[in-house]
Amino acid sequence: RMTTVDITTADFEKTVTDNDIVLVDFWAEWCGPCKAFGPVFEKVSGKNPELTFAKVDTDAEQQLGAMLQIQSIPTLMAFREGIAVFRHSGAIPEQALDDLVEQIKGLDMDEVRKAVEEAQAQQGDAQG
Repeated sequence: RMTTVDITTADFEKTVTDNDIVLVDFWAEWCGPCKAFGPVFEKVSGKNPELTFAKVDTDAEQQLGAMLQIQSIPTLMAFREGIAVFRHSGAIPEQALDDLVEQIKGLDMDEVRKAVEEAQAQQGDAQG
């Protein structure tokens, strides 16, 4: 059974908003570190069947990569309740990815939403 799903620009938003926790691995065929990180991502996804682990081929989905300002790969992004809560460029060891998953599960989303609202309010003030 495939534990990770391949997503495209078209279904990215739906995937992120329809699932509580989504981890997205941005990768490409020619990228050595991506190939090293792939099995780790796959393994951790197998341990967390209740979460959504998605992969985006940045060559095929250049529009999405540009939209999310992905500059180097692999880049891992994590979303909870549709909010981006984590971003890291570079491969992550299995233990660190396990820890990250636990941290995302443990997030207080009321706090996160409050922080997001405050950040947006500050941006609004800066633009005024």
